[in-house]
Amino acid sequence: MNTMNHKGYSARIEFDERDNIFVGRVLGLRAMISFHGETVAELRDAFGAAVDDFVADCKQQGVKPEKPASGKLMLRVPSEVHGASLIAAQASGKSLNQWATEVLQAAAHA
Repeated sequence: MNTMNHKGYSARIEFDERDNIFVGRVLGLRAMISFHGETVAELRDAFGAAVDDFVADCKQQGVKPEKPASGKLMLRVPSEVHGASLIAAQASGKSLNQWATEVLQAAAHA
């Protein structure tokens, strides 16, 4: 997946062959924020402007801009997975939270 980052926001980038433009969509928000450009430079500028506009609109409305992630993750997994994860964490000398963070981080960056 092709992505771009700006001020803590990430966007998925695709090429629209029909219109011959790059198209981006900000990920992880309830709001749908999209942008486009004919060149990578235009795309980067449009992404920055889209994020900046989103933040400015939130400020104008008196609401805190939504961030893609709060840092709190609640999972429901089968009890066998929970138990095996707890044992793996303890065997490595870590809390389940520390262990899961490392596992998720490795998977997300693979």
